[in-house]
Amino acid sequence: MDFAEQVKSSVDIVKTISEYVQLKKAGGSPRYTGLCPFHTEKTPSFSVHSSHQFYKCFGCGASGDVFKFVMEIERVSFFESLKLVAERNGIDMPKRDYSDPDSKLRGALMEMHEIAARVFQSNLNAPAGAEARQYLAGRNVTPEQIAEFGLGLSDASWNQLTRQFESRFAPEQLEQSGLVLKRREGPGFYDYFRGRLMFPIHNESGKVIGFGGRALRPDEERKYLNSPETPLYRKSYVLYNLHRAKEAIRKSDYSVLVEGYMDVIGVYSAGVHNVVASCGTSLTNTQVRALKRHSESIVVNFDPDTAGANAAQKSITMLLDENLRVRVLDLGGDLDPDEFVKASGAEVYRQRVEKAPSYFHWLADRARGKFDMRTVEGRMEGFKFIAPAIQRIADRLERFAVANDVANYLGVDEKLVREHFSKGVKEPGPVHRRPDAPPTERLLLHSLLASQAARSLAIPELRDLPAVDRFVARNVFKALFAMHSDGAPFRFADLEGRLSDADRDLLSSVVFADEILEEEKAAEQALACLRSLKSQDPRSEAAALRARIKAAERDGNLQEAMRLAEEVVALDQKSRSVSGTAR
Repeated sequence: MDFAEQVKSSVDIVKTISEYVQLKKAGGSPRYTGLCPFHTEKTPSFSVHSSHQFYKCFGCGASGDVFKFVMEIERVSFFESLKLVAERNGIDMPKRDYSDPDSKLRGALMEMHEIAARVFQSNLNAPAGAEARQYLAGRNVTPEQIAEFGLGLSDASWNQLTRQFESRFAPEQLEQSGLVLKRREGPGFYDYFRGRLMFPIHNESGKVIGFGGRALRPDEERKYLNSPETPLYRKSYVLYNLHRAKEAIRKSDYSVLVEGYMDVIGVYSAGVHNVVASCGTSLTNTQVRALKRHSESIVVNFDPDTAGANAAQKSITMLLDENLRVRVLDLGGDLDPDEFVKASGAEVYRQRVEKAPSYFHWLADRARGKFDMRTVEGRMEGFKFIAPAIQRIADRLERFAVANDVANYLGVDEKLVREHFSKGVKEPGPVHRRPDAPPTERLLLHSLLASQAARSLAIPELRDLPAVDRFVARNVFKALFAMHSDGAPFRFADLEGRLSDADRDLLSSVVFADEILEEEKAAEQALACLRSLKSQDPRSEAAALRARIKAAERDGNLQEAMRLAEEVVALDQKSRSVSGTAR
């Protein structure tokens, strides 16, 4: 067994995928279901099979083993996925070089970011970090919070990191790090971040992949400077603090979205650990899906200024498009979340989060401030202002309920609301139908997949049975027969690899069906299915026996050939008897 197979046989795919997707067990079967992390959906079509260590989405078609899942969700190569899965499960990687060029580059960049994080933290704790520490103390950031969030300070010189890196990493690795820049004139590099308060940005696995740098001097041109795009860091994919927040998001069943790094730290320190922020960019669909993997509910708490309100409205539109349940926390006044926590206390903030109203009521309040609610025209304009957001609600009944609620709040005639939403109503698309196989085929295939004993007992007879050629899943069975003939250990992934896309879908539909089959009973079930197939068509059994007679004759085993011939005679008599009864 090679190392990859050793790792795969040692880990639980359900445990690994559960770190990214909320899974629920489907009854007593080895199947788990959840919302697919690879496309937008409201009804779960994503399944994971614990016995076969395999996942399949019946909506978008995504499927594979634990390595394929980590590759897709983390956007890494196979070798990096292997390393990540092994490390998480305490399995040591082999001494030999187990990587490819892309993995080597990403490994070097990971190491550079780890070094940078340590250097920045050391700078902050050194005498030269006094000004930055004073700034943090003024924002009521404690030493414990500084340590927990790994805050640091980039040196004001132009070459602190450059000196650390140049002797250890190749120039092409330095160029792609996002931590140093190539000089336009002359050879060498210089540091990208200089004299800034540093916030490390982690991927969902907790590895540092980028930084946000806040200016400490008012004359700086840019208040915040974030890492550029690199092979490690794509801003549109990453949410600040998600690696810490995801467990709390699942426990509370909602996330809290704020605007900035300091807001996250302030809210987190208030005991609201399910808080995240986008990394210096507008919220993206990819970030929303990352949140949705952990909960379908969210509280948006942006800054109270006009820019914050506009950003909130834009973000909420995207959240609704991804079918999230959205509430909005408007703190009032001119305090951002971090400032509010410090001014009013953690308990007050937590209560406000818990009581945050639905997005539509927040939007209705904005409409009240924007239009004249004393006139019919103003109330209608206010409703039209909100209507596009309501129209995005996929469920028709929920859409009408929200519309009526908002109409009452604004004083708009419910009849006009019904007329408005009766036009252009979104109807659900066609339901994806899985390919299906008859019950006997499903049970037989389940049995053969579940047990080596079942395969050993049933396949020698089954492969010569003409009825197999009429199976819906005949190609799956024949691939299974071929694997059995090869004598190699059975692996589900190897079977899937021998099939066409259509047959893979068929196999998945059988594997993820709700039939529950205990392994110790699989051989008995397989033989029962075999007897059923034979009894349904004695001529098929006779044909199979004749094929075995020819094989015995080729092998020179005349005694076995004669014994089988007697069975053929008995079956022929049975077949004639059945035909006579039918007449």
